[in-house]
Amino acid sequence: MPEVRFTVRWPDASISDCYSPSTVIHDFLATGASYPVADFMQRCRTALQLASDRVRLKYGYACSSALDQLERLEARAAVLPLDSTAIVTIVAMRP
Repeated sequence: MPEVRFTVRWPDASISDCYSPSTVIHDFLATGASYPVADFMQRCRTALQLASDRVRLKYGYACSSALDQLERLEARAAVLPLDSTAIVTIVAMRP
């Protein structure tokens, strides 16, 4: 499966390098786009679950890397305010 690496800038200007095992992430996030934290997290939950499901369909097991990535994003987002002023920006998306 073609994987995608994406870089996000959090509201505090810190950077995270992230992983998706599937290009389905492109259906939910776009380079240069900014999302409120709650919206960003909902998009990531959906995209990474779909990516894991695609791996399950192809190989017979869920993608633990996608689920681990989601856990890291959840932990990072948990310390941020969920109001519309807290914005996450997609810095880059690459194969």
